[in-house]
Amino acid sequence: MTSFNDFDLLETLRETLAEKGFHTPTEIQARTMPALLDGRSLAGVAETGSGKTLAYALPILHLVKSLEIAKDPITENGQPRAVVIVPTRELGEQVAKVFKPFTHTTRVRVRALLGGTTSEVAKRSIAGAFEVLVATPGRLVQYMDRGHLSLEDVRFLVFDEADQMLDQGFLPNAQQICAACPEDRQTALFSATVSPAVQELINQLFSDAKVIRTEGSHRLVSTLTTQNRKVLDGKRFPLLEKVVAERVSGGTILFVNTREQCDKVAEELKKLGLACVVYRGEMEKVERRKNLKNFRDGQVEYLVSTDLASRGLDVEHVGRVINYHLPQQMENYLHRVGRTARAGRPGLVINFVTERDAPLMEKIAEL
Repeated sequence: MTSFNDFDLLETLRETLAEKGFHTPTEIQARTMPALLDGRSLAGVAETGSGKTLAYALPILHLVKSLEIAKDPITENGQPRAVVIVPTRELGEQVAKVFKPFTHTTRVRVRALLGGTTSEVAKRSIAGAFEVLVATPGRLVQYMDRGHLSLEDVRFLVFDEADQMLDQGFLPNAQQICAACPEDRQTALFSATVSPAVQELINQLFSDAKVIRTEGSHRLVSTLTTQNRKVLDGKRFPLLEKVVAERVSGGTILFVNTREQCDKVAEELKKLGLACVVYRGEMEKVERRKNLKNFRDGQVEYLVSTDLASRGLDVEHVGRVINYHLPQQMENYLHRVGRTARAGRPGLVINFVTERDAPLMEKIAEL
């Protein structure tokens, strides 16, 4: 499939794709969409920034609208026909944003039920009839248990960023959600990497389904440039001063390994007169979301974060990732550097390297 026009999509979806300038599908879209449009279940493994959300959003919109056109519309409140499970509120908001342009002409109702929102907001969001629900697993199970939602009419269930979701211990919730859906529903799982927990879920849900891995999965994208800078005598900050003096186009995400390091580096950057915000655990969700918004909107140039920002976040203007402290696991490294060079754009990653990083650097060299 070399063009979105090659897919058997509703005309309204094609019109929106053309209007938004989407003409050529990415590899994961070209390889998964024919099967999804044909009603088959699958697991898709692809590098971050490869267009996984659109790969399942278009088949979902096509399916639920086609049912309505075939005189089988939604009639019950709180009974969606498609559910997308995401690990975090931030990712949920991004997924809903991908759906939104297509709902104007295709007229499909997409609602969000995400952790970190008030009960009042959550109840309003799922009131009435709607076709598609984007939800975090804990919040979805909570409202199912309260009787506010039923999954008995779900035709299409998607687990997005499954590696991050299961790393956070959501497997029991995922199993409960699956059990609440009809056995004959279509199921899709998308992930950047396959951890043991993700493999277990694939084994449970996709024993007969196809697993599609793109050529770039578990590799670095071709538009990414990597520079390794040696840390001398354990002195990282003098090296950082030199690096931040090198201007790049777009924002910079600076990764550290602990919350304490996060705060310390942010303070040092502020002393240099650089506008930066922190994004880590153990901080108020409202503050964290505000910091992310300020970075995303370009109001600040630097986002200093733990691995919390390494997965799922899609910020278009990230031109550089600095690994001030390298992670121990290769999987975390791949997620971090995947925050830049997304969707074919160029990006730069700078690694601060010490002797202790030798095992990881050997693996990186093999990519």
